[in-house]
Amino acid sequence: MPLLKIQTNQPIEPDQHKSLLRKASAEITALLGKPERFVMVSLEQNPEMLFAGSDAPLAYLELKSIGLPGERTREFSDALCHLIADRLGISAERIYIEFADAQRHLWGWNGATFER
Repeated sequence: MPLLKIQTNQPIEPDQHKSLLRKASAEITALLGKPERFVMVSLEQNPEMLFAGSDAPLAYLELKSIGLPGERTREFSDALCHLIADRLGISAERIYIEFADAQRHLWGWNGATFER
């Protein structure tokens, strides 16, 4: 149910691509305490991105999860910015992150939703 989307204007080598996906999946699992079997991570390279009028290295992330704790988003932002800085060399000041708490009845999986 957690989904982390990563978009960047930086080129990523194929071996680095898989490594980043695995590291991000493990990071989200640790941060949210949810089973990794439900964690999805996507990585998109889009060279046509600008931030503050510049095409210098940048990233846009979206983290969506059922029950995303709003009081912990600062902690999540710090961890995700460090991950992107370490793996892609992008400065935290060039990263935007959107957090979303998904409603159970609006999140589908396996032919159903997570509504209890």
